[in-house]
Amino acid sequence: MQKDFQQFIDSNKLCSNNNRLLLGISGGIDSICMFHLFRQLEFPIGIAHCNFQLRGSESDQDEVFVRNLANQYDIPFFTIRFDTKELAESKGISIQMAARELRYSWFEEIRDKYSYDYITIAHNRDDVVETFLINLTRGSGIKGFTGIKPKSGNIIRPLLYASRNEIVEYINKQNFKYREDSSNKSVKYSRNLIRHEIIPLFEKINSSFRETVIENISKLKDTETIYNTSIDNTKNSILRIEDQKMLISLEKLNHLNPLSSYLFEILKPYGFSGAQSLDIIDSLEGISGKQFFSATHRLIKDRNDLIIEEIQQIQNKIYYIDQEAENITSPINLNITKQELNDEFKIIKSNNIGFFDLDKIEFPLILRKWKKGDYFMPLGMTNLKKLSDFFIDNKLSLIDKENTWILENCNKIIWIVGQRIDERFKISDKTTNILKIEII
Repeated sequence: MQKDFQQFIDSNKLCSNNNRLLLGISGGIDSICMFHLFRQLEFPIGIAHCNFQLRGSESDQDEVFVRNLANQYDIPFFTIRFDTKELAESKGISIQMAARELRYSWFEEIRDKYSYDYITIAHNRDDVVETFLINLTRGSGIKGFTGIKPKSGNIIRPLLYASRNEIVEYINKQNFKYREDSSNKSVKYSRNLIRHEIIPLFEKINSSFRETVIENISKLKDTETIYNTSIDNTKNSILRIEDQKMLISLEKLNHLNPLSSYLFEILKPYGFSGAQSLDIIDSLEGISGKQFFSATHRLIKDRNDLIIEEIQQIQNKIYYIDQEAENITSPINLNITKQELNDEFKIIKSNNIGFFDLDKIEFPLILRKWKKGDYFMPLGMTNLKKLSDFFIDNKLSLIDKENTWILENCNKIIWIVGQRIDERFKISDKTTNILKIEII
C-alpha cells in the first residue's frame, strides 16, 4: 500500500517529501488510512478536524479520537466546531453542501495562516464512481463526468488510486483504529443511497461496474481535452475586450453550432447558468437592451454584441469642482486650466477636451451621472435635446450610458463628458476668458 501510495503521489506530481501538508482527518477509515501512510513515509504533517455537530455525542467523540491521535504522534492539531444546520437553513442549501463549504473554507484559512503547502483529502476510487453517478442524476456538463481530480490548486487527493475494499484490507492488516460514522449507513443522503443500493444493482448487471465507470471517466477526460480546445479557440475568435468590458460578436455567435453548448461554456466563467444561456439565445433576435444577471456579472444584448461586465453599484454621488481646482482624480481624471483668449489660441478638436466661455461659468461645477429627464443644447444646434435621444442617435449601449458623466453649471449641462459640449457655453467671438477641461 505504501509503495502504491508513493507512486501515485509521484506520478501525479501531488507533492514532494519536504512539503508541509495539512491533513483533513475526520477519524473515518479513509482519512485514518491516509494519515498513517503519510506518517510512515515521514512527511511533515498537521491535522485539521471539523466537528459539524450533526451527530450529537458521536461527533464529539470523533473530535476526541482525532485529538488523541495527534497527541499520540506529537503532531500539530487544529479543530473547529460548526453550526452546520444553521448555515444550511440560512443559505437554503443541503447539509452536505454546507459542510463542504465550511470545511474547505476553514482548511484554506489554516493552511494559509500556518504556512502549509497543501491540504490533503482522503477521497478514494469508489468516491470517484459515486460522484460520477451523483453528477449524472443532477445533470452536469462534461466536466462533471471526468471524475475527482488528484490535484486542484492547493488541494491534493492521494488516495484516489485505492478502492474502499483495499483501504479496509490495509487498515485491518495494520490493526489501526478508526471511527465508524453511523450516518454513512443512512440512505436519506444521496451518496449513501447510490453507494448501498444503486451501485449494487448495477453490479448485478456488470460485476465490474466500478472498473467500467473508471475506464469511461478516463475516456471522458480525453474527450474533455478536445472539447476545451475547441471552446478556447472559439472564445478567442468571437470575444474581444473594450474598456474593461467583454464583447461577444453576435454575427460570429450566430454561426456557432451547437450554439447552446458554445454559449454556455463561454458564459460559465461569468456565473451564468445553462438555463440563462438558453434565455439569452432566445433574446438574440429581439430588441437591444435586454439584460441578464449572474451573481457577479451583467450581460446586455446590444445591437451588434453581447456585452458582459462586472456588476457595480450605480453611483448617485455628486462631485463638486471648485474654482481653485486644477485637477481631480475621482471619479475620473480631469485637468482644469483657465486662460485669456489671444491670437495664439487654437481649439483642439477632441472629444476628450472641452473648451468653455469662462465668463458664463459659475463655480462650483457639478460632476454627476446622467439621469432621466436631462437635456442640453448640443454644440451646433439651436434647440434643446433630451440626453436619452442624444444617446440613441449616437448608438450608445446601456453600459456606455451608465458610464457617462455629466458636467453641470447652475442646473444646466455644459458637457456630456467625452462626447459633446453645450452650444450655450461654447467659445464665441465675444469670449475673453477660456475654461479648458481635459480628460486624462
